[in-house]
Amino acid sequence: MNRRSLLATAITLPALAAPGTLRAQSWPDRPIRLVVPFAAGTSTDIIGRMIGGQISRGLGGHTVVVDNRSGAGGTIGSAAVAQAPADGHTILLGTIGTHAVNPNLMPNLAYNPVRDFTPLFLHSKTALLLVVRPQLGPRTMAEFVAMAKARPLSVGTSGTGTAGHLNHAVMSEATGTSTTHVPYRDGAQAMTDALSGTLNAMFYHTQFVRSQIEAGQLIGLGITGAQRSPLLPNVPTFAEQGLPAINAEGWWAMFGPANLPAPVTQRLSGILAASLNEAETRATLERNGVEAIGGGPEALARYQREELERWGAVIRRANITADS
Repeated sequence: MNRRSLLATAITLPALAAPGTLRAQSWPDRPIRLVVPFAAGTSTDIIGRMIGGQISRGLGGHTVVVDNRSGAGGTIGSAAVAQAPADGHTILLGTIGTHAVNPNLMPNLAYNPVRDFTPLFLHSKTALLLVVRPQLGPRTMAEFVAMAKARPLSVGTSGTGTAGHLNHAVMSEATGTSTTHVPYRDGAQAMTDALSGTLNAMFYHTQFVRSQIEAGQLIGLGITGAQRSPLLPNVPTFAEQGLPAINAEGWWAMFGPANLPAPVTQRLSGILAASLNEAETRATLERNGVEAIGGGPEALARYQREELERWGAVIRRANITADS
């Protein structure tokens, strides 16, 4: 190759790389849309709005719009992000349901949870409780199981493929009961029905049942996790009641569409990591029964693979379906 050819190559290669580089350097150049795949007022919405504010501050006040795209256990909003341009202006708050459970439950899911997304940041997790109204009668899991074997009972969750759905299905397998699963599109509505008695019981996150338990409106029969929650120390774990298999916990993580530019991925991950390490953020999470996890793109990809395999095995063994 002569000198003229070498110079031409040196000029051409940077020019070919320039468009993608320039796009990443100019990001963000319009409002960022953070898709929350569940309704306003839910646990996922609250976490999403907190994250949206943190991203906005990390980008010097840039506009971040939370877009609640609920339905089908979070898969409608997730599919919308999977199909969005990979320019960093559309991102997703994913959950155990959208990225580990529903892919194992729904054979015709409109997205691949690994191939169609760029992992950004592993954020946090929360325990779930099974709660009932005092008027129902049971005060322990043993009493609830006995009642479930004697009469029909309904158990609500915040949607198909959620951690609550998993726990209900595993509870049915472990106890030999056949309570009716009622998946809601809106967890807040499920809570309303649980308090009114329309539902007999409900699996939901700590932050949404704590005040009702403390006020005596609901009774916590059991909570996931190896230890009792310091926020609800009188609620025994499922494990200490002989039901260790009821252990699905809700988790949240940030994703972008597949092939997101590396500089955008790194910047978003860095902003979220810095925010999660703030004492104020951790105190807010802890007050609501949410535990910070933390982890960049590689950690999230590894965690998601493990969760897909873990819950896929449980779903196959227990023959759990979207209608379970």
